Amino acid sequence: MAEAAGPVFQKYGALRMVECWGDDVPDGKTTDFKRAVKLEEGEQVVFSWIVWPTKDARDEGMAKAMQDPIFQAMKDMPFDGKRMIYGGFDVLVDIGRE
Repeated sequence: MAEAAGPVFQKYGALRMVECWGDDVPDGKTTDFKRAVKLEEGEQVVFSWIVWPTKDARDEGMAKAMQDPIFQAMKDMPFDGKRMIYGGFDVLVDIGRE
């Protein structure tokens, strides 16, 4: 699904999309990724992000991507979208950027 979604986001202005499968997701003392998403038996945490050139480009690009025929055809999601955490962030530090 991520491999299909990436080109759609780029089509509508995204500069980069990264999707990562949890490989070292420890239990925290106060909170952690697992508790944040109410991880269930047999599930894994996935962490991903999309880089957009501006907030306006993100807002417009996401709206267009959600209406794209490729996204519209994705009926059976491999995750519970109700437990997805998302938001927009301003970059404060980006060391090693290409």
